[in-house]
Amino acid sequence: MNPPKTAWHHFSPEALQTHLNVAIQQGLKETEAQRRLDQYGPNRLTPRRGKSPLRLLIEQFHQPLVYILLVAAAVTAFLQEWVDSSVIFGVVLVNAIIGFIQEANALKAIDALSRMLTITSTVLRDGQRRAISADELVPGDVVLLQSGDKVPADLRLLQIRELQIDESALTGESVPVEKRLATLDATTVLADRCNMAYSSTLVTYGSGLGVVVESGDRTEIGLINRMIASATDLETPLTQKINQFSRLLLWVIIGLAVVTFAVGVWRGHAMLDMFMAAVALAVGAIPEGLPAALTITLAIGVSRMAKRNAIIRKLPAVETLGSTTVICSDKTGTLTQNQMTVQALFAGGELFEVTGSGYTPEGEICRNGTPIVSQQHPAVLECLKAGLLCNDARLLAEADGWRIEGDPTEGALLVAAHKAGLHHTSVSVDHPRLDAIPFESQHQFMATLHHNRTIDARHVYLKGSLESLLARCDKVFDSNMQPVTIDKTLLQRHAENMAAQGLRVLAFARADHHYDAVQHDEVTSGLTFLGFQAMIDPPRPEAAASIAACYQAGIQVKMITGDHPITAQAIARQLGMQGTEQVISGAELQNINECLLPERVENCAVYARIAPEQKLQLVRVLQAQGHVVAMTGDGVNDAPALRQANIGVAMGLNGTEVAKEAAAMLLTDDNFATIEAAVEEGRGVFDNLVKFIVWTLPTNLGEGLVISVAIFANVSLPITPVQILWVNMSTAVLLGLMLAFEAKESGLMKRKPREPEQPILTKHLVFRICLVATLMLIGAYGLFQWELSHGESLEKARTVAVNVFVFGELFYLFNCRSLRYSMFHVGVFSNWWVIFGVCCMTLLQLLFTYWPPMQQLFGTAAIGYDEWLLIIGIGIVIYTTVGVEKLLVRHWRG
Repeated sequence: MNPPKTAWHHFSPEALQTHLNVAIQQGLKETEAQRRLDQYGPNRLTPRRGKSPLRLLIEQFHQPLVYILLVAAAVTAFLQEWVDSSVIFGVVLVNAIIGFIQEANALKAIDALSRMLTITSTVLRDGQRRAISADELVPGDVVLLQSGDKVPADLRLLQIRELQIDESALTGESVPVEKRLATLDATTVLADRCNMAYSSTLVTYGSGLGVVVESGDRTEIGLINRMIASATDLETPLTQKINQFSRLLLWVIIGLAVVTFAVGVWRGHAMLDMFMAAVALAVGAIPEGLPAALTITLAIGVSRMAKRNAIIRKLPAVETLGSTTVICSDKTGTLTQNQMTVQALFAGGELFEVTGSGYTPEGEICRNGTPIVSQQHPAVLECLKAGLLCNDARLLAEADGWRIEGDPTEGALLVAAHKAGLHHTSVSVDHPRLDAIPFESQHQFMATLHHNRTIDARHVYLKGSLESLLARCDKVFDSNMQPVTIDKTLLQRHAENMAAQGLRVLAFARADHHYDAVQHDEVTSGLTFLGFQAMIDPPRPEAAASIAACYQAGIQVKMITGDHPITAQAIARQLGMQGTEQVISGAELQNINECLLPERVENCAVYARIAPEQKLQLVRVLQAQGHVVAMTGDGVNDAPALRQANIGVAMGLNGTEVAKEAAAMLLTDDNFATIEAAVEEGRGVFDNLVKFIVWTLPTNLGEGLVISVAIFANVSLPITPVQILWVNMSTAVLLGLMLAFEAKESGLMKRKPREPEQPILTKHLVFRICLVATLMLIGAYGLFQWELSHGESLEKARTVAVNVFVFGELFYLFNCRSLRYSMFHVGVFSNWWVIFGVCCMTLLQLLFTYWPPMQQLFGTAAIGYDEWLLIIGIGIVIYTTVGVEKLLVRHWRG
């Protein structure tokens, strides 16, 4: 058990230096640093001991279905049917290799984390600056940070200058965090610890100095490393069901074989003959084509999903999506565009809307829904001009669209100005910058001095928080740019209304100036307020429709983000999410009683300021309630939850390598709508798998029954083990696999998710399998006895029995194209692969019956037209009977 983490953010600078025994002006002595390195170890993540490659490979064979296949391969080898034995062994080996590669790839997440710490850091040692490998950092080291640096360890900040750090990979915060030096309460959650800098985060602006408080495995990212290692790699619903089904099938086959052997011996037959009969029964009951069908159907699903921007890293994940009952989605970039956009503007005493979204500068400035002519509203233009000039970002047009270079908030201001016809290049020429006061967290504003060449005047433009700028203003421009007395209460009320909608409000002010430089004391009072712009990272237009489709499909959607509660709630409401009446923050979550936690988690849809371990906790709580959970994420902080979830979904565009390695699926467009599309594909894949199983089992059951009946009736076997293998393998490839190409049936996303505990086969499907197996038994055994009673040879009688099974499967295949409707409902020619497979199987069966080499190999004989009419007749009876059964079931269920 790990010791509780120290609340370093709660230490005062003096207490911190005393506790770590370091002076920030000098740093550690080299000798002391070496001693601590020996004590704490290198500043890198300890790789977890994994399974050996040999063990990973052997474990791929430790599955009930593989046991059955190995038995089948051994039996066919015993019968010296080397081709069939090699084919089955090949299927087992290919499946084992695929599983081995998938599991080996899944374990790369920790390696990716380890690689993140291989960087160089600037430290103070013996009062001198030194560049050392981050591996050599120890608690107490004084580290200097600059823009562009990756933070090498967990630091308590002691000096900062306009320091901003992108912590999105760790906390999910959508914009860089402005750092401050205030001592914080011990209970402050990770995302709000503004006096800390955490390993693997990125300095985007400014500089700072901090003391290493945790290194290596003791850092926050080290905690994530341990959580990834401890997260359970769950079986998917499909693998669980297949394993349950395989175990049941294994015991049924063994039981039937033992009973057959015992009855035959009891009736006086030779033990060797009865052993061969039991072998024939076992071979007949084993669905040799199931693993190949499973792999190919999943692979086809992977191909279809790739066309819809979803890349599957683990084959069973295809089907898991179809079983999903809850999708836990990140907000930034998944449900939103990850492009800050100005949506409202207040200037000249009036409120305006700004249309358009993202960084594409297309849209209009509107008042009450009606576009305005910007030149007729000088107050609006001046507010937008302030946002454009007091700005260090750039708006760039590229071949694949528009891109912001710099802070996304400042980028949004450029786009808003562009929509009013104010272009950065031309405005900057007319208003060259003379001086600037950079943003500092203690002042909460940025100021730039410009020379207005048109009127030969100097103006200082300020941008910052509403509170900071209102305190400096005593006037405000009206709609005609005339200064009037400011009503601060009115302005605050408008800003609060915008903030309540999740909008981030930035205020703007102006001051006349007479010099070529500007100082802090020159902008403390007497400013004129210009207005404010309110922005948000807007929802993706298609996300709302996708969420609605998920609700219709019975899938809950929950937003789990590191962003602010108000912003998260506003976005959730815009997306039409259910259960947004309350937002549970990370601080609230850690105080909820464990007994009440499942109910609260079930009923709440929005979680904000959530720490990495809390994401993992939420996934586990949902799974404990029986949910199949899909979890999306892009940051290092998401990796444990991605690994724990039934299916982890990582962002392919902006996701970290750690998140991608831990996930089972990647979104190449980082879009929630792609998840909904993938869920639909997953349901279609499971449908096709069930169709194959429902199609193949009647033959296996019928073959087993026909052997048992022959033993009990004390007659020759109607079908030999070699013939059984021929039927099972050839039909599985040429008929059954064609079902993998069936298109998705309409109404897939109107169904409720399958219950996780529901077996693959429902009661009415089991009844259908037994019905078809019985019809095949009656047809094959009946015609076999008919042929013998008319003096035909045993070879000819067996040939008729084999063809009954093959053409019974062929006609039944058309029933299985839809488990509820007829083939006419889905379209007779909507799947040309089925037609192709039927034609090939018919041709191959004619060769099986009439070609001398195959007659010699399989012990068959030519049959006449009368036999063919009876065989085809039985196929028609099977098709008609199942069609009537479907009709009755639809009528009964309404």
